[in-house]
Amino acid sequence: MLVYFWGFLYSNYFRFWLKWVLRLLTRKCELQRVFEGSKAGAQRTLSIGNERCRAGGLRWSFRNLVLRNAVHVEEAEVEKCVRDVMKEKKIEQKDTGFKTNLHISLLQISGYKKLYLNVENLRKVPYDSDNEEHEEQLIELWNLLMPHENLKARITKQWCDIGFQGDDPKTDFRGMGLLGLVNLVYFSKHYTNEARQILSRSNHPKLGYSYAIVGINLTEMAYSLLKNGALKSHLYNMVFGLPQMEHFHQFYCYLVYEFDKFWFEEEPESIMHFNQYREKFHEKIKGLLLDCDVILTLQN
Repeated sequence: MLVYFWGFLYSNYFRFWLKWVLRLLTRKCELQRVFEGSKAGAQRTLSIGNERCRAGGLRWSFRNLVLRNAVHVEEAEVEKCVRDVMKEKKIEQKDTGFKTNLHISLLQISGYKKLYLNVENLRKVPYDSDNEEHEEQLIELWNLLMPHENLKARITKQWCDIGFQGDDPKTDFRGMGLLGLVNLVYFSKHYTNEARQILSRSNHPKLGYSYAIVGINLTEMAYSLLKNGALKSHLYNMVFGLPQMEHFHQFYCYLVYEFDKFWFEEEPESIMHFNQYREKFHEKIKGLLLDCDVILTLQN
């Protein structure tokens, strides 16, 4: 009860006067002070959205329409929004440092939302065996992983050699749609040696697992982390601007590489325990993403 009472007093009385005194002493508004006290990247951008890493920010100014709308701005409106915020907060336009930093942060916020929509749209596209582009990507996956073995037919048990469940991979893409295939192809194309090594390790007589099926499962993990906002720190630190689909694919590559290492380090008794170890790996990644300075890439 005492905590609630103190919170009420602070939010409704003390905070206003504290901000007024600080502005009088520093000649800077709260946003300027937040930006100056925050490191570029996630720490700064999350602070203006009132999320992890720091309390306070634009959402604290809920009575002010300009500031309240700033965290929901679209990419095309960012520049105008920056001018409106500076005008509203009486920040001189010659403060180019603040202007640039706010512009970057708002781009990151709007870009994250746009990236999620793009990923979601790709996930919703079902694999269509009558679609020539879909089929070409599937064949490309085979050729990247099995360069010395020709695919004898479109529907064949050979697909099991790269970790699909049956003789027609299209059935395995139901949950993640085309996104699952695009992720698999991206990793195999940009990290070909690593992909082939992991495929080889996945055929281990005791610790083996279905490479393609696990890859699609990790697509779901990457997607869920993006959807619930857990990837914000990683992406805001990685990209000083608009996060793109490329950055989502790069994070997926990190998951594939690290999961393979994790699986062999844990030495599960059998593949029947996959869900248990998958969840343990998921918790490990979520823990890493809580660090405001985190960047999870394959290069690390």
